[in-house]
Amino acid sequence: MEKSLHNQRITKKKFKLMGKIACVLLILLILLILFAPMYISYSPDMVDLNNKLTPISSTHWLGTDHLGRDIFSRLIYGARISFSATFFILLLVIFMGISIGGFSGFMGGNIDKIIMRICDLFLSFPTIIVSLFFVGILGSGLENIIIAIALTHWAWYARIIRSIVLSLRNQEFVLLSKVYGSSPLQSFRRNMLTPILTQCLVLATMDIGHMMLHIAGLSFLGLGVQPPQAEWGVMLSDSKDFMWSNPELLLYPGIALFISVALFNMLGDSLRDYYDVNLEDMK
Repeated sequence: MEKSLHNQRITKKKFKLMGKIACVLLILLILLILFAPMYISYSPDMVDLNNKLTPISSTHWLGTDHLGRDIFSRLIYGARISFSATFFILLLVIFMGISIGGFSGFMGGNIDKIIMRICDLFLSFPTIIVSLFFVGILGSGLENIIIAIALTHWAWYARIIRSIVLSLRNQEFVLLSKVYGSSPLQSFRRNMLTPILTQCLVLATMDIGHMMLHIAGLSFLGLGVQPPQAEWGVMLSDSKDFMWSNPELLLYPGIALFISVALFNMLGDSLRDYYDVNLEDMK
């Protein structure tokens, strides 16, 4: 028993260390993205056919692609699109999850049953399939894939937020707030919003990597960000014809995507451990 507790403490320490490392690296990455115009000399869309497929050099830190565009600048500006799009998706998903899940848990009864059956319908299909369905309806483009991915992820957030509301709405401090004349909205904001936002922080951090892969995947298929705009999925799509002659063209955006997803997953795992959240028990 003591050995088991000791192993749990060691695991938590490792998670905390992993979280700190991931947080520092993500802050550095975000600073690189924000201050890109200050240190990047080349436009990500600037074509120079006289310098296509050049190797790493002092002028082009990661070389150039098949159109002579600077790969490093395209990676950094591609990160801008991936991070900003993911941020907007999270805002939409959290807003929809809190609104729908909170309303469902607070109202209960038949309204709750109907909303939960709709959530079950969305959760019964793989998110990428539902995303492709909505993109087919809305059309391609960055704005449309933001809406499509948000519409595929809200149901999970709504279910978890509903479970939090159900676990809290009959607590004494919530019932007392009703006795003292608080409206349902006031009671929700004062007594439930903080634990809900805590769970959303953990869930959203763990979900960022998944959303970034969705954005890159849809862009790779030609349904998301459109060329010549710099984005990691677009870079992978542009480079697939050169995978044997110049595999580094595929390698750079692939590594950038892998590192970003891994860092957010590490941070999410650490936050989950810190707040002692079990998402499986809340579904």
